[in-house]
Amino acid sequence: TAKSHGSALGADEVAATKIELNLPSQEFFFPEEVEKHVRKVQERSAKLKSKWQAEFSKWQSANPERAALLERLSRRELPSNWSADLPMFASDKEVSTRKASGDVINALAAKLPELFGGSADLAESNNTTIDGGGSFLPSSSKMKGASPYGRIIHFGIREHAMGSILNGIALHGLARPFGGTFLVFSDYMRGAVRLAALMKLPVTFIWSHDSIGLGEDGPTHQPIEHIAALRAIPGLDVIRPADANEVVACWSQIISRDRTAGLLLSRQNLPVLDRSRYRSTAEVGRGAYALNDVATPDILIIASGSEVSIALKASEQLMEQGLKARVISAPCLEWYREQEQGYKELLMPKSVRARVSIEAGIAQGWHEFIGDSGVAISLEHYGASASAPVLFKEFGFTQEAVIKACKESLAKSSK
Repeated sequence: TAKSHGSALGADEVAATKIELNLPSQEFFFPEEVEKHVRKVQERSAKLKSKWQAEFSKWQSANPERAALLERLSRRELPSNWSADLPMFASDKEVSTRKASGDVINALAAKLPELFGGSADLAESNNTTIDGGGSFLPSSSKMKGASPYGRIIHFGIREHAMGSILNGIALHGLARPFGGTFLVFSDYMRGAVRLAALMKLPVTFIWSHDSIGLGEDGPTHQPIEHIAALRAIPGLDVIRPADANEVVACWSQIISRDRTAGLLLSRQNLPVLDRSRYRSTAEVGRGAYALNDVATPDILIIASGSEVSIALKASEQLMEQGLKARVISAPCLEWYREQEQGYKELLMPKSVRARVSIEAGIAQGWHEFIGDSGVAISLEHYGASASAPVLFKEFGFTQEAVIKACKESLAKSSK
């Protein structure tokens, strides 16, 4: 049977099969009785369709609001007010991006009944629960909130199954499903993620605990190569917000773009950037944007996620030393690659060869943006079991390390 997997049966095999099954030897045979049966099926189906259409028309008249919702979902349109109540986060308190995402999900769920999903047994850690959404379970279930109309799916510890189920829901065409687990476990669902991207499905994969910043769970749970591996999947938007308000903007982009996305979120609390000091999130949709106003930079510092705040602190110290560093938050390199060349040159001028990238994972993929003179602050080995601050210091994700890398890149670029 191995040969039949890779090649079609030859003429001899086909002839032998027909003899075994008592089929006529001619090349194409369509029995008259089959044609008669198909004609009857067509007639019966036409009657059933007519009857169903009449019932559906009655339902539309009796349920105008639900009918309008079905029509909107069928057209893949959003309601006009879908983003009206998205949260805003003050800069006086640190917030983990997973917590911010949970708040956004609940704000969106109130406006978008088509948005629903769950987690691979990590709902409290991923912040994927829709408050009051009910569990998608038979009414006979003893679980609290069980309902066949529930919006919370309990996938169990089955990452690949979760991804495949989300794909199936999205293929139906009316829903915007999401599912969460830890980033390190994205390996277990990679096949489903790849198929979602291949089919251009509007599935949102939520991957929290996105770096060594998750802390004491140690190297088995700390993603190192995962961000780069996910960026290697064509058609997948890999999104890693820098703070809570970037999460809001990124979720807005995910809903608006209606395509396959992976949202990478921190376990640890992160500073909420003071947007009166730094630029707003208006340009998040460009994938990369400048946070500080530096007209003629000496160096570019490009970072994503939790490392952005480190870059900003380093830039302030560099400024005191007479070096102008433009800090660029890059939540989604896929979106950035889609930008017009004029914007790319404005943000990252070719004339500025001194560049540093900062991301708590392997550096693979970053050299496209930092060039030969650039320095990548990355993690090329497994992590360890310790608190986030200890690990970031031990592995060189500090403002002192960024300043050192900037000066190294400046020296390389001047040769």
